[in-house]
Amino acid sequence: MSPILGIIASSRAVASNSYESIATVTIGSGGASTASFTSIPSTYQHLQIRVMAKTNDGNPYGNAAVTLNGAAGEYRHDLYGTGSAAGASASATSFISYIGGTAQFGVAIIDILDYADTNKNKTIRSICGVDNNGSGLAAMTSGLETSTTAVSSITLTSNSGNFPQYSSFALYGIKG
Repeated sequence: MSPILGIIASSRAVASNSYESIATVTIGSGGASTASFTSIPSTYQHLQIRVMAKTNDGNPYGNAAVTLNGAAGEYRHDLYGTGSAAGASASATSFISYIGGTAQFGVAIIDILDYADTNKNKTIRSICGVDNNGSGLAAMTSGLETSTTAVSSITLTSNSGNFPQYSSFALYGIKG
């Protein structure tokens, strides 16, 4: 496991052998507006998506909307900094994770906590960033899906433009 991509999966550190690769999507030539994971097994405590992607919409920063079981999340919170400014926001819209824009690939680690627990709402969080040749963006985002349905599919959608070739999305299961 890469030390850059390893993070704390809950309130305690998780051993590197607790992560199991479930699936990987790498965008081919021509790009794609979505990357999807389906038939996700319910045998893990949490899920983690590791993203290295960008959009081709002409903006310096892009973002990927995360949809669970075909339904958009209901609440989102963002904390972000650009090196020259910082900000925070909250909205009753779907969860997003910031990624790279046209010039650079960005990275994100998205955790979906207790995804298979049918007694809990689903919580999503992301740590993400991109460097655009000295000006960049680092952000932490969180989201809430008020459904208690176990997550069996996840779709990441470029909010504008496509994910170009070589954008990569890897889904991991985290053991409890």
